[in-house]
Amino acid sequence: MSQTNIQEKIASFTSIEQALDYFEIGYDSKFINEYRIELIKRFNGYLILEKPDDWFSGRRALKNAYCKIQRGRLDKHTRSACRGCTTCQRR
Repeated sequence: MSQTNIQEKIASFTSIEQALDYFEIGYDSKFINEYRIELIKRFNGYLILEKPDDWFSGRRALKNAYCKIQRGRLDKHTRSACRGCTTCQRR
């Protein structure tokens, strides 16, 4: 898939769940309902910073957005591990 095709595909999504499903990223619907706007903004920000040129770079941008929000929810004063994301590569 070319760069313009992946960007058109991402632009065609009407919900963040469609993007998560397309990029095969597992998610918690309760988390999505609570952090939907922040997740969309962060994902779009990553897409602006680096235009995806294939499925993998689009997936990476969405995973990074999801993970950033998950890690931001952790207590800063403890050494707790991120355990909310089923596809996290930082485990």
